[in-house]
Amino acid sequence: MINLLVVIAYVVATLAVGWWGMRRTKTVDDFFLGGRNLGPWLSAFAYGTTYFSAVLFIGYAGKLGWGFGLYTMFIVLGNAFIGCYLAWHILASRTRAMTGRLNARTMPEFLEARYESRFLKILAALVIFVFLVPYTASVYMGLSYLFEINMHIPYEWALGFMALLTGVYLIMGGYLALAVTDLIRGVIEFVGVAIMVTYLTGKAGGFLSAISKLAKPEHAPALYAPGPIPGWLTLLALVCITSFGPWALPQMVQKFYSIKSEAHVRATKIMVTIFALVMSFGAYFTGALTRLFYDKLPVPKIDQLMPHFLTEHTPPVVAIIILLLVFSASMSSLSSLVLVSSSAIAIDLYGGVLRPNASRNSVLMWMRVLCGVFVGCSLAIALIQPTFIVNLMIISWGVLSGAFLAPLLYGLFWKNATKAGATTAMIVGITVAVVLYWQLGEKGVPVAGMLAMIIPCFVLPAVSAITTPPSKATLAQAFGTDQSEVSNGAEQA
Repeated sequence: MINLLVVIAYVVATLAVGWWGMRRTKTVDDFFLGGRNLGPWLSAFAYGTTYFSAVLFIGYAGKLGWGFGLYTMFIVLGNAFIGCYLAWHILASRTRAMTGRLNARTMPEFLEARYESRFLKILAALVIFVFLVPYTASVYMGLSYLFEINMHIPYEWALGFMALLTGVYLIMGGYLALAVTDLIRGVIEFVGVAIMVTYLTGKAGGFLSAISKLAKPEHAPALYAPGPIPGWLTLLALVCITSFGPWALPQMVQKFYSIKSEAHVRATKIMVTIFALVMSFGAYFTGALTRLFYDKLPVPKIDQLMPHFLTEHTPPVVAIIILLLVFSASMSSLSSLVLVSSSAIAIDLYGGVLRPNASRNSVLMWMRVLCGVFVGCSLAIALIQPTFIVNLMIISWGVLSGAFLAPLLYGLFWKNATKAGATTAMIVGITVAVVLYWQLGEKGVPVAGMLAMIIPCFVLPAVSAITTPPSKATLAQAFGTDQSEVSNGAEQA
């Protein structure tokens, strides 16, 4: 009953912020970008809480911690220093400046304006909507497993509750409400991870003792498992996907668009890196600790390992803090995913292609309607309960990063990137991901995602070298009139 009351209080507070955000959301820019007026604290927590969801704490921490043990610390370092610090250091200022000059609010709008291609805009919008659905479903599944085991709420009921809450809250307040609640959630997550790790390491005999025990090879069986794909290659692929992948994920890049000014980037990248270190270490280290408490899986599904572990081996007070921790992380990720996906249809297809003269009010209305549609699609997939929520997320990240990483990076830093090069790279990235997922099977999902990101980065410059570059007018608008800025960007790239 106490757990239920705490969750209800949290939900009421979330909806109150949604109502507050709705009263301040008047335009599409307000709804999708918070008016491009967010400071470093809001931006840092919005990025960090979107990065780490229930998939991290339930799927990744469980499956990878159980399989790779302490070797998951390589993922921790990659997520913090590549996925956060370098992403903000290299991409944030340039992305905000260029999207502002091109008047682009979304990834598809940026690709259309930078490469002078309506086709790229349509393709990008469809890819975003289609492949963010399974990612959102994986977040719903992870959180619902935790509610099912921790609070004994049936999986289907927990799933429906989460879907309804996400839809209502986001339809009300948009990105402004999301950013404000992300700050609150970030504090909850930070405190929750510290308490979770402190308690569980103490129960395992202390931090140094736990490290010593986990260093044994038998506690990282996935690294040494026989098979056509070496364990080290799978681990490398996981580091690559979860660290470089966010550089091109639309829901992450959106955070660069909305920051108030380039002057805030420096503070934001420090804060988000610290947040990522704490969050990812807490999740993966806790997942590795399961090896010290179980000789074999205590549950039939690996996705249920972490909910079982956190419920059975922590006192009620710690358990409810962990529940709020995962709940907070998931709500932020879900909200960002739904917001970006609905924008792909409402802003990019409806307002940008089908009805280019549509009023802002009608585009805003369609964004709210499509938030509900997207939640419904994700709910349908989650009800089927596909095998391993981790794979759902990796598939989504692999396809989206394979489609957008090369066009985004070259578009930001290289004036000679062409429409043909970007289009070919996007199609190749999607094709490589889908074909390799099909050919390599479940164990090859991470490697397929990594190759889908890498190959287009060679395809784009090769095709661009033999095709017509964008017009001088477009390049002047995109890169600005300050040529030293372009030169510095090229050196940085």
